Amino acid sequence: MHSGDEMTSRGEFFIGLDVGTSGLKGVALDVTGETVASARADYPTHRPIAGASEQDPRDWVKALTAVIRDLAKVASPHAWSGIGLSAMIPTLVVSDDTGNPLHPAVTWEDARAEDEGRMLRDAVGEQSLYEQTGQWVDGRYLLPMFARIVDDLPPTTATQGLHLLSAKDWVLHWLTGQIATDPATATGTGAYNLSTGTYSTAITGRAEVLTGRALPQLSPVTDSTTTYRITDERAHELGLPIGLPIAVGAADAMAAILGLGVTASGDVIYLAGTSTVIVGISDHRHYDPQHRFLVTPLALEGYGHEMDLLATGSAVAWLADLMGLTSPDDLVAMARSIPPDSVDVPTMLGYLAPGEQGALWDPSLTGVIEGMTLHTSAAHMGRALLTSITNESARCLAVWDETTSNHGAIHVAGQGIDQLALAELADATGRPTHRCGNVQSPHSAVGAALLLAAALGVDPLPTHHVAELETMPRPENASIWQHLRRRHDEVRSRTS
Repeated sequence: MHSGDEMTSRGEFFIGLDVGTSGLKGVALDVTGETVASARADYPTHRPIAGASEQDPRDWVKALTAVIRDLAKVASPHAWSGIGLSAMIPTLVVSDDTGNPLHPAVTWEDARAEDEGRMLRDAVGEQSLYEQTGQWVDGRYLLPMFARIVDDLPPTTATQGLHLLSAKDWVLHWLTGQIATDPATATGTGAYNLSTGTYSTAITGRAEVLTGRALPQLSPVTDSTTTYRITDERAHELGLPIGLPIAVGAADAMAAILGLGVTASGDVIYLAGTSTVIVGISDHRHYDPQHRFLVTPLALEGYGHEMDLLATGSAVAWLADLMGLTSPDDLVAMARSIPPDSVDVPTMLGYLAPGEQGALWDPSLTGVIEGMTLHTSAAHMGRALLTSITNESARCLAVWDETTSNHGAIHVAGQGIDQLALAELADATGRPTHRCGNVQSPHSAVGAALLLAAALGVDPLPTHHVAELETMPRPENASIWQHLRRRHDEVRSRTS
């Protein structure tokens, strides 16, 4: 535990809050780690032009207030031990010293700073930037984002006295008046040096040349288990105990890994949602010569080697809506009824979010459908999209397999995970898969609550790892997925 002052005695409940892409989720865990209450409040995302994705931090506050109110109905705040935080990264908030946002928050979905990301890579050197940060810094990192919006700030605004904050760290400041971040969230700046544990002055200096002015202050980096006290003003406003500890917490994917209890080196966590996050677990940092994966500190110990498919759940929702279906689940059910190698299924490249990452890191990729006929149905289209997602997932796992000899299981959590999904992922990757955790559980919020528990000295932490629907790869199906992967790549080579 790290704190600037003495902590209050531990209560009955550990609270976790996660600022997600579309809503804020909260959980209350008891001392055994069981979820006794959960809540969610959504907020809008503004997309004024193509590629834009902005939110109002004040909407996060409204959602936080609603979630705390709902949790308090089941778990009395007088018995809360504190609150741990988690949030999507990278998401940029430019604020003044009082925490007042000077620009809409720019979320990780925003694709408008690709030019600034490329210019920063060119200025620092792609390989040097990757070796320092473990990141392939594109337009979704805070420094390129800031370079894009700097001229949109109020004309009288000087960067002195301003702060570049992530979503989580803006919420931390709103609750405690303190500014701090954790190592995983710090990687989202594009300037955090993994070896030194500090921001690289070589990178920030190049960013200042790019922006033409001094940078606002970056958040000091501390442990995920560092705690601060809620301000009296916020405690009264939210109906919480005076002096309640607030843990700095971690980036959403890293918190989710902790919440799911995946710790074995060589194992992989597969988090399916709006996007899909694929993280290989290791005790040590590994770097890929082709920078196909990101290197991110885990919430407590070890490193995650991460690849993100930007359009998965969002792509399924888009296609379901396009086909006039009631829900994405309807499309998935129809699609799974068709074998992936059916001759009537077209080949789809599901690159539907600008700035495709995964193991390709090619922002120029766009969606392609080849082989449609008058007989192509909504089910065939859904089948083609699911196959595309599985093919790209297998590509990511193949990259991870190149860096480690310990090929552990794939622990799958999130949306749309059933027996058929697990079987296809196992067949396509050659690794055993199983669903872990409660499908409806907000895993990042659970991880945030466990970080609060760790901050308060709970050892060992309760585990939330629940293995279900374990599936072994079927060797007889390996050739099917190899063929589908080759066809997928042939279409990409002809159209990219």
